[in-house]
Amino acid sequence: MYTFTATGHPNIRATHRNTFEFTKDSNLTENGDCIVAVNADFEIKKLKQFLTKEKIKITITANGMKETILAAPNPDFSDEHEMVIRITNFASKRTFAMRADKAAMQLDIKVVEQLKKNDKIKITIE
Repeated sequence: MYTFTATGHPNIRATHRNTFEFTKDSNLTENGDCIVAVNADFEIKKLKQFLTKEKIKITITANGMKETILAAPNPDFSDEHEMVIRITNFASKRTFAMRADKAAMQLDIKVVEQLKKNDKIKITIE
């Protein structure tokens, strides 16, 4: 298990139909419809331990609200700045996981409302 933190942002929309993303950027425009957290402090070295697994569980916790996503890790993930999780099979160096069971627009609206706050968010990978 590996846990990192990020923060929410008022411009989080979580309306993308194929992906969601954690970014190390601190700012977010309304065009970033897949981004669900900013200021992510993940370490790529620690994430790489999950890339050989068959399935991973990603849990987002925001102000006591939780959302869990299951996906298949992408062994070619190598981006130190962004983590993209996709419901499709598309893989790039930014793609941490594919074939996810949820994209941004399918996240629980109660969780999304918490993500719109500037509060700290916890992301756990297992």
